[in-house]
Amino acid sequence: MSAVAEHGETDAGRLGSASFRRDFGVDYAYLSGSMYRGIASKELVVAMGRAGCLGFLGAAGLNPARVTDDIAHIRRRLEPRRPFGVNLLCDLQHPERETAIVEMLLAHGVRVVEASAFIKVTPALVLFHLSGLRSRPDGGTARDTRIVAKVSRPEVARAFMQPAPQEMVARLVAEGRVTREQAELARGVPVAQDLTVEADSGGHTDRGVSTVLLPSLQSLRKRMTREFEYTDEIRMGLAGGIGTPHAVAGAFAMGADFVMTGSINQCTVEAGISDAVKDRLQTIDVQDTDYCPAGDMFEIGALVQVLKKGVLFPARANRLHALYKTYDSWEEIPQGTRRQIQDTYFKRSVDEVWRETCEHLRKTGRESEIERAERSPKRHMALIFRWYYGYTSRLSFLETDLDRANVQIHTGPALGAFNQWARGTPLESWRNRHPDRMAMELMREASSILLECGGTSA
Repeated sequence: MSAVAEHGETDAGRLGSASFRRDFGVDYAYLSGSMYRGIASKELVVAMGRAGCLGFLGAAGLNPARVTDDIAHIRRRLEPRRPFGVNLLCDLQHPERETAIVEMLLAHGVRVVEASAFIKVTPALVLFHLSGLRSRPDGGTARDTRIVAKVSRPEVARAFMQPAPQEMVARLVAEGRVTREQAELARGVPVAQDLTVEADSGGHTDRGVSTVLLPSLQSLRKRMTREFEYTDEIRMGLAGGIGTPHAVAGAFAMGADFVMTGSINQCTVEAGISDAVKDRLQTIDVQDTDYCPAGDMFEIGALVQVLKKGVLFPARANRLHALYKTYDSWEEIPQGTRRQIQDTYFKRSVDEVWRETCEHLRKTGRESEIERAERSPKRHMALIFRWYYGYTSRLSFLETDLDRANVQIHTGPALGAFNQWARGTPLESWRNRHPDRMAMELMREASSILLECGGTSA
């Protein structure tokens, strides 16, 4: 499995799993995770690939034409042997869109996806998985497509470590989307050979503790490998809280096969977010984040971690969710509260908010959502409140602090830890931060830390 030190050495290029580096064609067991709406930009992905690491394009929230253009840009600027990946975000409400995205990625030759926010294996994931299966000369199964699945719960990890559900496989065969040979090969391999164990992180989070979560899922991996008699290892990396060399070293010391960084990369030259936001982010400490309901899962109250320092967004987002749980319609909310929300949260009337919401739903082919909201006052209220999340998110891409109090910035304490580690060095300013150079610094120093501690053998 994982190796902190292979052949008695602890240099950065030997940290983690040798098979991971070989299978993905990278020099380092280090990944940069996707950040939505292109914050994990095409430039960021190219920088990581050129450095011998694997970067994921933040495709969530981007239209297909933009994703296609970004993929073409990455291909032009990366050597053919250098890999890259694209984010695939779960879409429980519209599974057909999830499938359409997978078909588009396959058509453009994308061979690696980061599966994010999935709570179960979906037909779209199975399609991507099976499309790359073929027999090896030695009798094993080769994977020309790979899913790196982000997991933070044992039941989700278990689903990814099992073979693809046979009913989904049979349906894909019947539809002519995969071959019978691929269907047969799917019986002997997990849906994802590579899982990123995501502890407390920026954006969507279950607030897991890495020292609890990783060992637990490593034990589950052993049981699943025995149960299904897998011949190829399932690899597990660690994400969430990875912002300093000691965190990187700690991950490998716990047996992680690779590490994935996120929050620290959004405060770099290449990150696709505004300079105004980067100016804020380079000053935060580990205590400057908070939790609130996620806009895309508002009704169920799933959490995201966001910037708290200098903004009112998390407090206001939590208040909107409390109002949603308390009342059955917008009209039931006390008039004074409604006026305050329109004046200080929305900065416009609720009628304007609803008009903009309907325009967006029509533009994205979701007219049925409008009809559903017109029948359900509770759903109507949810869509109005979800508009606020879209508005506050857009603010983070503006070059000026247009509405400073309401801006929504997904980030985690790892960035605060990195800021403190970088204080007094050239990396203190985000204008000197590049994700590939940061990766090298973190990996080299982690290697030195492990060497000083005596290293850990495979």
